[in-house]
Amino acid sequence: MNTNRDAPGQQRESRPDPIPVSVAIVTANEEHNIKDALESVRLFREIVIIDALSTDRTAEICRAYTDKFYQFPWKGYAAQKQDAVDRTSLEWVLILDADERVTPELRQEIRETVPVTAHAGFFIPRKNYFLGRWIRHSGWWPDHTLRLFRKGAGRVEMREVHEKVAVRGSVGTLRSPMEHYSYRTISDFLRKTEAYSELSAKELLGAPKRRPLLSMAASPLAVFLKMYILRQGFRDGAHGLVLAVLYSFYTFLKYAKLWERKG
Repeated sequence: MNTNRDAPGQQRESRPDPIPVSVAIVTANEEHNIKDALESVRLFREIVIIDALSTDRTAEICRAYTDKFYQFPWKGYAAQKQDAVDRTSLEWVLILDADERVTPELRQEIRETVPVTAHAGFFIPRKNYFLGRWIRHSGWWPDHTLRLFRKGAGRVEMREVHEKVAVRGSVGTLRSPMEHYSYRTISDFLRKTEAYSELSAKELLGAPKRRPLLSMAASPLAVFLKMYILRQGFRDGAHGLVLAVLYSFYTFLKYAKLWERKG
């Protein structure tokens, strides 16, 4: 007997319609992150991924979720993300990093908002995690970032690092957060700091009237005081202290590299 048949008068539960938004993702050896990111957006109508020739299982995992998977040499964060956006086909685009997750609440809010809004884009609050803990202070919450926008109205700013989306038109703010698992270990922070500080120093090299020695001496302390005292990082306990110290070190490192480049 087939026990899987519906009872008389009972309809089988239908799968919800896809969310009418394209998701744009860039990857580079993200086998430990990308599956959870893709699971969080599997109900979106389209997923476009630009991969920087990963040598781990990233490509295998991605191809299980989308046929719009492309591989090219790394061109930089902004250029790589804009390439992914350009290859999307829907009116609305959501940019997602491999270490980010779209929560069920955010999925539902996007589903309800996109078809009826007059805005050209939306800021989304991010819950940032450090060493497995959600950081509620230190300037890390709500950390609004503009990630959802009409494709024809937005572009990724061409910067070396900390790139943002610029949108022509009115911008709203969604209530529901995405989750960001930025630094799972201190070693992970230090590894990323080496790359980010190099890019920041390169970008600062063209800034007028920049004094690397003065910035190297004063800016790290200013960053620590801002995160730990003014933005109440002390309320995050030991995590807040470690985070403020590490960001101070990152600030010192980028100005030290700027000083090194200027000779």
